[in-house]
Amino acid sequence: MSLAGKTIFITGASRGIGLAIAKRAAADGANVAIAAKTTEPHPKLPGTIYTAAQEIEDAGGKALPLVCDIRFEEQVQAAVDKTVETFGGIDICINNASAISPTPTLATEMKRYDLMNEINTRGTFLTSKICIPHLQKSENGHILNLAPPLDMEAKWFAPHVAYTIAKMGMSLCTLGMSKELEPDGIAVNSLWPLTAIDTAAVRNVLGGDSMSKGSRTVAIMADSAYEILTRPSAECTGNFFIDEVVLRDAGVTDFDQYAVVPGEELFRDFFVPDDVIDSLPTKTLTMY
Repeated sequence: MSLAGKTIFITGASRGIGLAIAKRAAADGANVAIAAKTTEPHPKLPGTIYTAAQEIEDAGGKALPLVCDIRFEEQVQAAVDKTVETFGGIDICINNASAISPTPTLATEMKRYDLMNEINTRGTFLTSKICIPHLQKSENGHILNLAPPLDMEAKWFAPHVAYTIAKMGMSLCTLGMSKELEPDGIAVNSLWPLTAIDTAAVRNVLGGDSMSKGSRTVAIMADSAYEILTRPSAECTGNFFIDEVVLRDAGVTDFDQYAVVPGEELFRDFFVPDDVIDSLPTKTLTMY
């Protein structure tokens, strides 16, 4: 199955993983609506919705840059309406936008708590809700949340309770909506990386250059998202996918191609269950 002619509504895709997924779909000739806030260059965050749109079109797709803060219902509704007006519908909703502040309880300001939950959990719920009526009309409707497996271990909560609640809230949307929308044939899945991914969040918030060197590139998330989104929606829902597992199942054996520094020890990402780690040949260092 190809994504040619399919319309994707993706949040927070002006850079990083979201942009990489958008460009991978664009290579098939997909239409991509980029719903994000960044309209002016930021000193620490590369890209705007306009530079992202150019990259998507250069990759072979059609792009629609939309200024949208997913905390506000009216802005999401307007962005979805504009997407449908421009491309005729929506086939795929990707909830990629996310806020991170991995701090312990006493160090977490309530405005940070609110921001993470408004963008991560509420934003995922809201964007999905507004896209669903259009996905119901698609022949192969998908919702893909960039969210972790629901591994309810205290070790994932203790270092950063607020952040974990916000990310797991996205995962709960996957759990509930996959069953709710099953009669409509809409797939609802989560995708999460096995290792740290070389993004602005890793470089600026988590570990700087040293963690970046022990990371994989955004291409592994783009390739694994593509594998999921090209599957029949009625046969692929309610999954909490890990990028490397998806690609191994698809026949990929060379994972050095995704390493920032081939041969460097890789950092295990947050929230990856121990049984997943034990089942794979890839060795990782813990960062929690």
